[in-house]
Amino acid sequence: MSIRLAGEAIDPPVLLAPMAGITDLPFRRIVAGFGAGLVVSEMVASREVVAAQPEARARAELGFGEAATSVQLAGHEAHWMAEAARLVEAQGARVIDINMGCPARRVTTGYSGSALMRDLDHALRLIDAVVGAVKVPVTLKTRLGWDGDTLNAAELARRAEGAGVQMITIHGRTRCQFYTGRADWAAIRAVKDAVTIPVIANGDITDAGTARAALRLSGADGVMVGRGVQGRPWALAEIGAALYGRPAPVVPVGAALADLVAAHHDAVLTFYGAELGLKVARKHLGWYCEAASVAAPLRHALVTAASAALAQALIRTAFDETERVAA
Repeated sequence: MSIRLAGEAIDPPVLLAPMAGITDLPFRRIVAGFGAGLVVSEMVASREVVAAQPEARARAELGFGEAATSVQLAGHEAHWMAEAARLVEAQGARVIDINMGCPARRVTTGYSGSALMRDLDHALRLIDAVVGAVKVPVTLKTRLGWDGDTLNAAELARRAEGAGVQMITIHGRTRCQFYTGRADWAAIRAVKDAVTIPVIANGDITDAGTARAALRLSGADGVMVGRGVQGRPWALAEIGAALYGRPAPVVPVGAALADLVAAHHDAVLTFYGAELGLKVARKHLGWYCEAASVAAPLRHALVTAASAALAQALIRTAFDETERVAA
């Protein structure tokens, strides 16, 4: 099974969620390398990306032109959303995603993200502006509603389809739930019933079992995985293999895992520079340690390493079983 958005195929229909501060270009490349249907950039503020015009840096950060990549835009002004869409399309974006689901207060207080679910007329003005500005497929990511009394995702989806949106992703929580409780996959079925475009289920999907349950309860056409890939960038490929018969990934262990973590660490430092890169890489190192059950003292030493050389040496000790025994 695959999903087609104009000329773009999403195969398998297992997508990497946009996560601020996590799904940067180095991480997306690793996930895509294992086999993801689509990876989505971190959310980009539309007005900022246009006003700054950092062409070389933006291209690096967003991966314009890379296969199986979507660029996610956020904002609350139609003019800037349209201009940002034109900019990223001109620089090679293959799919543009509109963020109407971010629950963070710094986003919603600016009437962006999931705050747009409180004013569907305005939300549609933004969608109209983006769809009208570009020729590439436009998709939408949102939630069930602002709160339990405003479950209007199905209405938003129906109107978005009419405006030309080609796929919609629904996180199975309201904005006011943030990430508490459990995602309500069954509630996504109302959205699926309201539209003919593909619907993607999101929220608490971490492996093949949860993905299968989410698809069964929601009736969705695919799944989007977020926190489940932290420390496990092969997770999407595992889900694709289990649910859709795609080739199973070779999950790295021992020396192979050490090689992967070391390469990721190097890529982060190259991308951000040594000083900032060491700080950015720490969260990823912590997640790799958690997934591999690395002992707490070694994990602490690794995530607080003050130099790239020390971090690389500790990566070998932490993840290469031969080196761990020798140490």
